Amino acid sequence: MSKDARSGRDSGVDRSRRVGRQRPGTPSRMTPERASAQAGPHDGPRPQVVAHRGASHDEAEHTLAAYVAALDEGAEALECDVRLTADGHLVCVHDRDLRRVASSRGVVSTMELAELAELDVASWKHPWADLDDEAPDRDETLDRVLTLRKLCETVADYDRPVQIAIETKHPTRYGGLVEKRLVETLRDFGWDRAGSPARVMSFSYSALQRVERLAPGLPLVMLIEHAPLWPMLRRVIGPDWLVGPGIEELREHPRLGRKIVESGHEMHVWVVNTAADLELCLDLGVTAVISDRPAHIRRLLDRRR
Repeated sequence: MSKDARSGRDSGVDRSRRVGRQRPGTPSRMTPERASAQAGPHDGPRPQVVAHRGASHDEAEHTLAAYVAALDEGAEALECDVRLTADGHLVCVHDRDLRRVASSRGVVSTMELAELAELDVASWKHPWADLDDEAPDRDETLDRVLTLRKLCETVADYDRPVQIAIETKHPTRYGGLVEKRLVETLRDFGWDRAGSPARVMSFSYSALQRVERLAPGLPLVMLIEHAPLWPMLRRVIGPDWLVGPGIEELREHPRLGRKIVESGHEMHVWVVNTAADLELCLDLGVTAVISDRPAHIRRLLDRRR
């Protein structure tokens, strides 16, 4: 997504619930389109709650700590951005460089995985944490650059069905190699086909076309950052593609949501962090809400039962 992670208070990670039951390659019992069940006062199914870069309101985005926290909070899916390293590994990093999360001028696409693994990409979130003498010692492996493969293993091995929404970032020096490596990784888990717990998202129409050619049947989400692009995109995207508008665009362009609904495409909306955001999504009948605060959004939905 194109929004920076929101800052928030520190929170410990409950490691009591961990991986173990779902085996790699086992399709999730939830489909990407219909993630959960009980309808509230609004007609239609309860939307799937997707953790945006993990529980990124409380933990450093894209770290294993953020994703474990999101799972422990009951998130039904995890969202990540992926970039390709110089030695061909997909890593979960949003920006092209690491200045924001690691105070490094390094550009992800020019660095090898071993170099990235040396960086602390979590301290920026809670810069005063080291001064808390009573805080428990943290597992440093939870705060390092995370590979997509490791995240997929976490999803596959967790003790309940979980889905994963993967965004490919463009433009990039590697072009279509990003999607090729992505599909290869998903294929290793048996997730490159219909019924997969994975779906691929992008603001790049060409990138999604590549994925469709490489893995027919894999769910695709056309992300929209600017409402004026919708009339053109509506004519070219696949009939089964999902559409992912930003919550700010839906607010600033009230007709956009209705036009997407009228087109017959389901919506996955980002980044939904407040009760007002959620209310708008429920009014539009969206099927997934992508949030920095998955626990908060789940509580709001629970109150509506």
